[in-house]
Amino acid sequence: MGFDDFEPIFGQAKAEWSTPNSPPLRPFLFNVHVSGSSCLKVHVSDFYSNTFEAVRSIEQLEDLRDMIGIGGSWCEFMDYLVASIKSDDVKLILDGQPRADGAAYAKLVAQKSKGMPLISISLAKLVDANASEVMANLSLEVYKAFKSMQNLLVKEQDRCCLLTKVISAEQEKTETIQKQLDTFLYSKRQKSLKMNDKSNTDALSATGLQDSPEKLAAQNPGSTKVAKRVVPAYRRSKVRGVLLQDTTEDGDN
Repeated sequence: MGFDDFEPIFGQAKAEWSTPNSPPLRPFLFNVHVSGSSCLKVHVSDFYSNTFEAVRSIEQLEDLRDMIGIGGSWCEFMDYLVASIKSDDVKLILDGQPRADGAAYAKLVAQKSKGMPLISISLAKLVDANASEVMANLSLEVYKAFKSMQNLLVKEQDRCCLLTKVISAEQEKTETIQKQLDTFLYSKRQKSLKMNDKSNTDALSATGLQDSPEKLAAQNPGSTKVAKRVVPAYRRSKVRGVLLQDTTEDGDN
């Protein structure tokens, strides 16, 4: 049980007075971080007249868990606490009447989502040197967090740039291979078409030789003879009657 792997949390709290009709408040920033190995610190400030602090030990956080009724293990409770503080609905409630030097007390209220248990942490007001020290530390921690995020962003951009170059190089290789493949397929297709054309030409030549007049004449010699013409009936000589011969005269002669 402890605060292993607990990363500092920064955020902006929605500040409001507990009493109605109160003057508007400046924006508040908060920071939740581990102090030592057994304490959790909460700092909240508007960097003007309101700076607050809360320190919670593991035992106090255990009491908080029992009070709000969150079951499960310690790790599950810490996960819920972190999720609540990182949510977009973190409020800072300032107690008492508005004064020139700010509120005397405040509490940080966070909720993971509507209908879930509320995390409420009471805060004590800091003044003078203590308040100045917290504001200075909070400013420095915010800057460190910003630089850390900036470095991560730069690394991610460099990684994306490198990946973009690798992808571009791979695309060029792919395009080159595709062009080579297209050229090969085109050449193969043209060769196949030429072979088909030659085969068709040879087939036509062979068919032409088979159907030549000389070959047809050799195969059908009788077909070259001219058939005897038949004289039409209307052009034939018509013979009427019977030719009579004198058999006596023929015998005498």
